[in-house]
Amino acid sequence: MIEPNDRAAPNQAPDLPPEVWLAARLKRHIGEMARLSGPIVINRLGILMIVTTDIVMVGRYSTAELAFQAIGLATIIPILLGGLGLVMGTLVVTAKAYGEGDYEGCGAAWRRSLLLAAAVGVIIVAYCGAGEWILLALGQDPDLAAGGGRFMLAIGLGLPGQLMFMNSGFFLEAIRRPYPGMLVMIAGNVLNVALNWLMVFGNGGFEAAGAEGAAWATTIVRWGMALALLAYVWTMRDHDTFAIRRPAAGGWADWKQQRRIGYATAISIGVEATAFASLSIMAGWLGTLPLGAYTIAHNLLALVFMMAIGLGSATSVRVGIAHGRRDARDLMLAGWTGLGLTVIVMAAGGGLFAAFPAIAAGIYTEDAALAAMAMPLFGLTAVVLLADGGQAALASALRGRQDIWLPTAAQTFAYFGVLVPTGYVLGIQLERGARGLMEAILVASIVSIILLGSRFHILAMRDRREMAPDRL
Repeated sequence: MIEPNDRAAPNQAPDLPPEVWLAARLKRHIGEMARLSGPIVINRLGILMIVTTDIVMVGRYSTAELAFQAIGLATIIPILLGGLGLVMGTLVVTAKAYGEGDYEGCGAAWRRSLLLAAAVGVIIVAYCGAGEWILLALGQDPDLAAGGGRFMLAIGLGLPGQLMFMNSGFFLEAIRRPYPGMLVMIAGNVLNVALNWLMVFGNGGFEAAGAEGAAWATTIVRWGMALALLAYVWTMRDHDTFAIRRPAAGGWADWKQQRRIGYATAISIGVEATAFASLSIMAGWLGTLPLGAYTIAHNLLALVFMMAIGLGSATSVRVGIAHGRRDARDLMLAGWTGLGLTVIVMAAGGGLFAAFPAIAAGIYTEDAALAAMAMPLFGLTAVVLLADGGQAALASALRGRQDIWLPTAAQTFAYFGVLVPTGYVLGIQLERGARGLMEAILVASIVSIILLGSRFHILAMRDRREMAPDRL
């Protein structure tokens, strides 16, 4: 269903006093972001919950197996997130086409990115097959590299399915139908717990396989989720309206903008993820316990951060629709509303584990030494979330505005030019350990939010001068 308030061009809506317009549109954005972000947050949170379930169950099985898993994830996640960035053009282009009423263009964006997701997935599988060699080249202990390499191969085989699932999810979110992806994600998480119980611990006649068993369980789940959501999109009632089963018209040049958004997003997310992975590698240099403590703290950060990702996707959709309607004032309001909601949610989420550190640590491990090292990090992690979530919201708003390369450059500078050297200085040279690594994340996130916030403000003010002058 297309609601008039989202389809009407600015000069078609009745003139309203500024305060009435602001109240009405703010209510609209908050309501739509809540409606969209609820299932989107569950979807994004579900992605991480699969990983978190694996970490928790493997951590309770063996600290050594947790180290295999942690080092393997550190080298996979940047590649996976880069791949997700490549298909994220689906969300932005589909949202803009939806705002313009170009429904066939929505379906074309989905079909094109589906092929891209499959191709990128194959490349990732090849990368994961060389996992042990990669870890050895990164200076890891041979035993750690061997265990991490086995984990990487098993988990890598499921990543093409993950990309294809996310591509279909992005499409459905952009046309304001996030619930099918949410339901598939919930079912996938339930199945993952069951398979982990069998394959990590060796229940039900299975051989206990630790981290590798968790990886195989996740691979099975990811392919099941991909096939389920693909089937939904292919058979949905109005598939003909969105041209789901018809080949996308035009050739390579016709989806240039979608690819450009994907390239820029992939670079931005990939650089950020690589920088975070570099900190995990540094934590590995500190030893097994510091690596485990940092992994727990970072996983808690990532768990809450998924809510920022969900709100960011909703922000991209709202900004993208306003951009498609050429409503500059509404575009600006959508972006700042997304930032405000994200900071509020990050404060609430981070405050929970900071207030109850023993409970949070106890979820991940029964090793008293590991818990004692991890708990002091949780308060700092809660502070990091405010800045990290805020910069993610602004990056999403800029993507919805289809601003591509300058935000990418800003995030590259913040997370590769600032985070990595700061982490090395604080964590390694000044011997602040895992806490120094978390402090480096805070510094880089503050730099990012300043740069992205300035960029969004500049573009929003420019749009107010150029779009729909009769309404401004």
